[in-house]
Amino acid sequence: MNTLSYRTKSANDAYVKRDWHIVDATNQTVGRMCAKIAAILRGKNKPYYTPHTDCGDNIIVINADKVVFTGNKLNDKEYLTYSGYPGGQKAETAKNLLNRRPEVVIERAIKGMLPKNRLGRAMYKKLFVYAGAEHPHGAQKPQPLTF
Repeated sequence: MNTLSYRTKSANDAYVKRDWHIVDATNQTVGRMCAKIAAILRGKNKPYYTPHTDCGDNIIVINADKVVFTGNKLNDKEYLTYSGYPGGQKAETAKNLLNRRPEVVIERAIKGMLPKNRLGRAMYKKLFVYAGAEHPHGAQKPQPLTF
């Protein structure tokens, strides 16, 4: 038996098959749901996962306004933004941000779990978050993904 035939294959863009998944965020804990979504965006659920290649699937998250925080995070957690000017730092609680722009809560959580390089930015582009139950990706026939 030739042992050279057992070489590990590295995935490339031609080899990767990208599926579409839809996640209903109703009554889901933000961090736990986002950690699983980030792993799927990276492609860690596939047998041919390669760290230096974008192997992940496309994810659609609906009902982002119905996510849940555990403990007292809804009132205590703060999201910071900085304009770059002196005195330009602003803080907003999770409760206010969830009421004003619920998509941003999930997008920021997932973006923080992805690699901080151009590969991570390519993975992030495959995430689509919507506050309501409607989305414009019906033609892609997304498969429901439950956690």
